[in-house]
Amino acid sequence: MDALEIAIPLVVAAGASALSTPLVGRLAVALRIVDQPNPRKVNMRPNIPLLGGLAVAIGCAVGIAAASSMGQTSSEDLERLGGFFFGGIILLGVGAWDDRFGLGAKVKLVFQIAAATVAFKYGFRLDYLTEPFNHTTYELPLVVAFAATVLWIVAVTNAMNLMDGLDGLATGLGTIIATTLTVICWESGQFLGVLLGVTLVGAQLGFLPFNFPPGRIFLGDTGAYFIGYAVAVVGLSGYRKAALLTFLVPLMALAVPFLDTLLSILRRFRHRRKIMGADRMHMHHHLLKASGGSQRDAVLSLYFLTSCFCIIAVAFRSVSGYWAVALLVAVVLLTIRLLRNLGLLSPVDGEPPAERAVGSPQEEGR
Repeated sequence: MDALEIAIPLVVAAGASALSTPLVGRLAVALRIVDQPNPRKVNMRPNIPLLGGLAVAIGCAVGIAAASSMGQTSSEDLERLGGFFFGGIILLGVGAWDDRFGLGAKVKLVFQIAAATVAFKYGFRLDYLTEPFNHTTYELPLVVAFAATVLWIVAVTNAMNLMDGLDGLATGLGTIIATTLTVICWESGQFLGVLLGVTLVGAQLGFLPFNFPPGRIFLGDTGAYFIGYAVAVVGLSGYRKAALLTFLVPLMALAVPFLDTLLSILRRFRHRRKIMGADRMHMHHHLLKASGGSQRDAVLSLYFLTSCFCIIAVAFRSVSGYWAVALLVAVVLLTIRLLRNLGLLSPVDGEPPAERAVGSPQEEGR
């Protein structure tokens, strides 16, 4: 792919997303798929439209259609892209239903697994691992590959959903992470991953001006699920030729949402609360409190933190063996120090008080 072949789907996806966002907002209001304040949410403004993820999905679809019209995709690519959108439509539907009527965690998990299964069937899978010292590649048994792929997609999908806690947060993080994974796909010679990544980046950039604090429309579960799913699929496309434990690079790019998810699980387990329950102890809540209630400052801080991890992820591709292990240990130690500085490893028994600030609509007190 040359620069023009990358620029056209990027720009088309951004334009389609930007143009469709106001229409999606009106549709959400007409269908009463809107956010309402409650004590567990950061948002205090009523009737903010959800369904923003539909605009992101439209941008992706139009961007890929533009690339296909230029002859950039083979018949095999089109088949796999069809599988990608099939899985994406499943999550868009589940997210929209959840935004309007609400769904239990177990029901949503079933549909997430279904979407991941579709992606696996169409070739987006984790099917081998590479040992970092002598670069020996091990092919995974089909059952193990399926389980690992489903776990990866479901984990990334939910991690991005948990990060959708402030206006523009999940969209911005998704853009940064997708850009990083697209670069990795480019270096790995994975054309399909580059195309998916470029259109995802463009679609999110087109939507972000409407979603950045103070947001006029929210992603909703519709968008958080779709972006998480798409990021997971791009990650699966890019890991295949990585030399360092193959999957460490996309994991590093997704460090912020994964860390937040892991800390949430440990925190709720320690306090004997439901793992899938809601609280106001996420990373963005701590940063929101530290910034005096400024969503913009908290969001920009997490953009910066995610960008740092993504730069490290790209750097990991140029090292191997013991140097890679040493770099990994250094990153882990610095991350622990960072989490301590943010107060995320402190044994806090309560929750921070609710800030009356503008935020997003999700059930995680966001």
